Amino acid sequence: MERVGAARDLVLGYVRALNAIDEAMRVAIPSLERLADVLGLARSRRISRSGHIGTYSYTVHGAGCRFVSGNGTEVDVDFEADRSEVFDLWRLRWYGLSLPDPLDVTDKDLRSAVRSLQPLLAEVRPGWFSVAS
Repeated sequence: MERVGAARDLVLGYVRALNAIDEAMRVAIPSLERLADVLGLARSRRISRSGHIGTYSYTVHGAGCRFVSGNGTEVDVDFEADRSEVFDLWRLRWYGLSLPDPLDVTDKDLRSAVRSLQPLLAEVRPGWFSVAS
């Protein structure tokens, strides 16, 4: 059960980090309504596909973006057509491994942690999760 608790803390840390990135990006780019708008800005070449905004470096990829904080913590997120943020177990594991004190958890423990956090999190399609609105 201790491992699931660590996985739960990791998932909550990811959600907090994602919220901090959203806030920092909105401060740096006042026209940003949602974090997903970074994709449109990059595609329209109003910002580069990679660079620095505020205290984060970012790299736009396919349907999402990877953000790296000053301490090296990585938050990779994809965006749905409705511009909501979604993530899978791989992104959660990668976040944990990038922490200053890395945390390696199993997919099984992450699945249990995510299930324990419903209704905070919703499974939007098999294996993909979003923070419930």
